[in-house]
Amino acid sequence: MSIPSTKPIKIIVPCGSLGAGVREEEIEYGLARGAQAIASDAGSTDSGAAYLATGKSKNSRGAVKRDLTILMRAHARAGIPVIIGTSGQAGGDLNVDWTRDILLEIVEELKISPKIALLYSEQSKFDIKAYNSDGRIKPLSPLGELQNKTIDSCDHIVALMGVEPYIAALEAGADVILGGRSTDPAVLASFPIWKGAGWAPSWHAGKIGECGAQCTEKRDAAGVLLTIDHDSFEVEPLSVDNYCTPQSVAAHMLYENTNPFLLTEPGGELDVSDAKYEKIPDGNGVKVTGANWHKRPYTMKLEGAGGGMFQTIMFVGIQDPDVLIDVSGFHERFEEALNARAKQSIPKEEIDNFHISVRMYGWNAIDGAPVPKGTPPPREIGAMFVSTARTQELANSIAHACNPYFFHFPADMNKELPSYGFAFSPADIPRGQIFEFKLNHVIEVEDPLQLVRTIWTKELISANTI
Repeated sequence: MSIPSTKPIKIIVPCGSLGAGVREEEIEYGLARGAQAIASDAGSTDSGAAYLATGKSKNSRGAVKRDLTILMRAHARAGIPVIIGTSGQAGGDLNVDWTRDILLEIVEELKISPKIALLYSEQSKFDIKAYNSDGRIKPLSPLGELQNKTIDSCDHIVALMGVEPYIAALEAGADVILGGRSTDPAVLASFPIWKGAGWAPSWHAGKIGECGAQCTEKRDAAGVLLTIDHDSFEVEPLSVDNYCTPQSVAAHMLYENTNPFLLTEPGGELDVSDAKYEKIPDGNGVKVTGANWHKRPYTMKLEGAGGGMFQTIMFVGIQDPDVLIDVSGFHERFEEALNARAKQSIPKEEIDNFHISVRMYGWNAIDGAPVPKGTPPPREIGAMFVSTARTQELANSIAHACNPYFFHFPADMNKELPSYGFAFSPADIPRGQIFEFKLNHVIEVEDPLQLVRTIWTKELISANTI
């Protein structure tokens, strides 16, 4: 059992995402400052649904191994725990196993034998349907009640863990924890709460430190050091050349949060309405006080992702002055002609099952919103063609049929056909299946560990050798 600390708890947050680039000199600085644990997020939903649906990581294996090797060397020297959350980008079982294999490779190379806990939070469709029929799953805006067909459309479903599974693993003696999908602040808040720090400053510190040096002024650095007490916390860069300001720290409550004063987490709500952010005299950090933690019924957010239709893309660059003086009008005529061409070339039964879009980069490709009148013509634009269909073969066929139009469609029908600049040959690029998030719901649980499975690596190795 952990003995509550009478001193502030110091935690190294080495980077915002494992694999993004841990710096050895920053880790050394944190250890010299008396750090008692290393904790880092390893992913989130930032990069879309594909990483949960496919079980793949955005960060490369080599980058993750490099960062994790640095952290494990620090663990071996200092004897402090390493805590990783949302392993492998999305935190599904495949993502955790991928990170586990890297970790086992590292410990063998370093010839160390830490006690490793794996926390899995992926859920079966059968169980989710049962919880749903019991009325324990509630929708978040703008979605409605969860339907079984939506559950069936998911390839993988995870529940976002809070601090409790991490605390349980630490209590059981874990030296290293690889967690599945977790809320970002929970990964950082678990150790100080386990050691007796206040829940409010621990959660608040977790939120501020979740992206590493993003709460500092020089964001090309990697990590920060968190010092958490009973009713306050301090945050400072792991680099002496960097510094935090009250504004850089307070501003991070706006990050991925609809309300900058309230943050909903499993089992409670962090309220920073009365928080104060003060520069530490003669230092490069900030001290934060005044946060409150309000307990709530325990809920865990569900994330589910699945595959859908297929896409093929093409890209051209355009400097034709006839296009550039009326980009919006050209775009409207362009899409109309491409859709008409596609309908001529595909089976009649598929006419209602495809979609074509042309996105004009340098004009309004990001949001598709109307461009204000009087906007000067651009020097050039990039046009991206996207065909979406039920199969890759059909998406490819649509692109092939539209190819001549896409590369030569004139802005002025009374002039010779233009040739736009295409970057690739063949011009069509099959993009594969597209993925999307299917769930925006929370599940009510009586026990914070109810949806979590903990596996210890020794158990896993024993099972594999039988």
